[in-house]
Amino acid sequence: MAHHHASAAAARGSMEIVPYSSELDLELPPVDVKRQDSLYRDANMPAAHAGHHGQESWVRTLRLAFQCVGILYADLGTSPLYVYANTFKKGVGHPDDVLGVLSIIIYSFILFTMIKIVFIALYANDEGDGGTFALYSLISRYAKVCLIPNQQAEDELVSRYRHRAKPSATLRRAQWMKNLLETSKAAKVSLFFLTIFATALAISDSMLTPPISVLAAVNGLKLRAPHLTTDQTVWITVGILVVLFAVQRFGTDKIGYTFAPVVFVWLLLMAGIGIYNMVKYDIGTLKAFNAKYIIDYFRRNKKKGWVSLGEILLCFTGTEALFADLGYFSIRSIQLSFTFGLLPSVLLTYIGQAAYLRKHMDMADISNVFFNSIPSSLFWPTFVLALIASVIGSQAMISCAFATMSHLQALNCFPRVKILHTSRRYSGQLYVPEVNFFLCISACVVTLSFRTTGFIAKAHEICVVLVMVITTLLMTIVMLLVWKVNIWWIAIFFVVFMSTESVYTAAVLYKFTHGPYVPLAISAVLMLIMIVWHYVHVKRYKYELENTVSRDEVKDLLERRDLKRVPGLGLFYTELVQGIPPIFPHLIEKIPTIHSVIVFITVKHLPIPHVDVSERFLFRQVEPKQFMVFRCVARYGYRDTLEMANDFVKVLVEYLQYYVRDLNLYGVGDEPLKIIFHSARGDDSFTWERKPSGHAIYAEEMLTPAQSFSELTMHPVSMSSRLAHFQTGKMNLEEMLKIEEDQKIIQREVDNGVVYIVGESEVVARPHSNLLKKIVVNYIYSFLRKNSRNGEKMLSIPRGQLLKVGITYEI
Repeated sequence: MAHHHASAAAARGSMEIVPYSSELDLELPPVDVKRQDSLYRDANMPAAHAGHHGQESWVRTLRLAFQCVGILYADLGTSPLYVYANTFKKGVGHPDDVLGVLSIIIYSFILFTMIKIVFIALYANDEGDGGTFALYSLISRYAKVCLIPNQQAEDELVSRYRHRAKPSATLRRAQWMKNLLETSKAAKVSLFFLTIFATALAISDSMLTPPISVLAAVNGLKLRAPHLTTDQTVWITVGILVVLFAVQRFGTDKIGYTFAPVVFVWLLLMAGIGIYNMVKYDIGTLKAFNAKYIIDYFRRNKKKGWVSLGEILLCFTGTEALFADLGYFSIRSIQLSFTFGLLPSVLLTYIGQAAYLRKHMDMADISNVFFNSIPSSLFWPTFVLALIASVIGSQAMISCAFATMSHLQALNCFPRVKILHTSRRYSGQLYVPEVNFFLCISACVVTLSFRTTGFIAKAHEICVVLVMVITTLLMTIVMLLVWKVNIWWIAIFFVVFMSTESVYTAAVLYKFTHGPYVPLAISAVLMLIMIVWHYVHVKRYKYELENTVSRDEVKDLLERRDLKRVPGLGLFYTELVQGIPPIFPHLIEKIPTIHSVIVFITVKHLPIPHVDVSERFLFRQVEPKQFMVFRCVARYGYRDTLEMANDFVKVLVEYLQYYVRDLNLYGVGDEPLKIIFHSARGDDSFTWERKPSGHAIYAEEMLTPAQSFSELTMHPVSMSSRLAHFQTGKMNLEEMLKIEEDQKIIQREVDNGVVYIVGESEVVARPHSNLLKKIVVNYIYSFLRKNSRNGEKMLSIPRGQLLKVGITYEI
């Protein structure tokens, strides 16, 4: 951004609006106020705007580092409850096997969790948001990979839409990757498939984490109550799970902040017990830092050792949630708390248990090795803290599932479900009743069916390892397309992580029939729903795009003699971002009546987490202008909350008034305009800056920098009095009065009443379509649509102000 600083004497100058000309002798750098017009299909690419990240203070970093202990580390911190128990469920065959497994745990935890996620992947965030969906969103901003053709030039002017100063032109491989993703439909579909597969696995993982964590903690009761049967521990676990899911509607993300001290104490206690066991039983377990014990372990156990990798990888379960929940914190706070908090605590716990195992190899029941290894006087405090930590770890994964579902809705990949925001302060606090009920039933069924952590662990493994592989693939694309780092670093990253993760994946898939099929089956069902819903949505969108009403047809419709205008504001909801949808002439044909002011509204989600309200709306007036018909695209980030209908209308009308002023002052022609300020003093006497949004730069905003954007829109009808003191080249009193009159008309029709017009389009396959397409569209999609929430409920439209228009499309 350019800034010119001077005194406040600018008010004595004059302003002129002239056509663009390179021959003009300009006193100041010109400001282009052309409005991009991508609400039709002939937009040009606008210039990019640079952004910057603010520096966070160390006080804030330390506070966030403490808070993220409660949100991010409970799952990783409770893994020691069941890793050794599942790895050595058939006993320890050789004393050095314990050192071999410990060495694998140490280096796997450091390699995958610390290096890959904490010190590499966290930097591949989407404006502070993490997770697989954020990686896909980040890639979408550098290459047009979206399967829905609704990209607009103005979207890149949103201030959060960073990193676009010709990102793919600097290196050939970045250009090659961009061209591949944009020109190859197979590449687009593959990228989309990987993303929804990872999200489906994340939801499945959210179903498995609560049972295995809580059951592992509850099993500790058997040491103090030996009479407890497996059935009783299972039902106690089910009871805790039911309570856990029942309280979700109260917004339990706050649990992470409230119980950060609890998890902190839990990590300290684990570290202390680990040091105690290491000193008491075998300090020689520190030899496990020598990687040769890994080689010896595989040489000694061969196939059995390779298969055991499936259980060992449970040491870093919860890593995906750590990445996905980045949006709550900062990179520096996570790196600080992980390096000096979680990492030493967890590793000391594993080392202490290994020391205990080396001295108790012949123990009959190894399933409770964690609780057996702690001093008897610390049993109850440890048990209570373990139970609380397992609940908090489960909470983080449940919250992750809710956020994932919200992202799927933004991507139009899942039937509409009710998404509630349980906090005004934290935008990430979501509650999805349907998903919560599904997870609760699934978690209870898994607990009752598998009954032990061993069987649940096998199902858990596949989710962890496949999300790891998909993250590596997407990270490689980000390195090529976005970061453009040295090709050798990219090669090293891909070879190291893909090779090691492939070994883990093979070990997990070898035991496919012993449990991993459960999450894969659930993920397959979820993916089928996502693919069908998105496929039909894309087909329907393309059909409407191909059948948009031309400008001449719109003009003929509006000028029909039998068309009646009724008082009020009509908000016509459509999914098209370009043109008028075919359902509009269908409405006029059946009921030749429209409201005095009509606004076609498209709610669009951009591939960024948040869109500021000042950059939310794009407007375009439909010809003929005297009919007061407008097009509007309301842009949201995938983490933004859709307002209630009444609140939405208030903001919409405010910015519509602002647009009307812009339209009458500058026009929206094909020729760009420049605003030139002539200083009375002959020098630069005011401050201006180019706005990073699709809105034009306004004369009042430039000449009176003390006035804010919102202040200028509070009283739009009094604008003529505010502009009276300006000398202009093309503005006159008649134009001022025209602006005032148009704004009064809009406000009057709003006062007369707002009617929400929602198109209910039924989609069927064409008669000559193949059998598969007919099954997908006419049966599966139809079933999903009938059992999902209606559009007006998602938009919180009052029933008394709703008008539905039905139409059938053949695709």
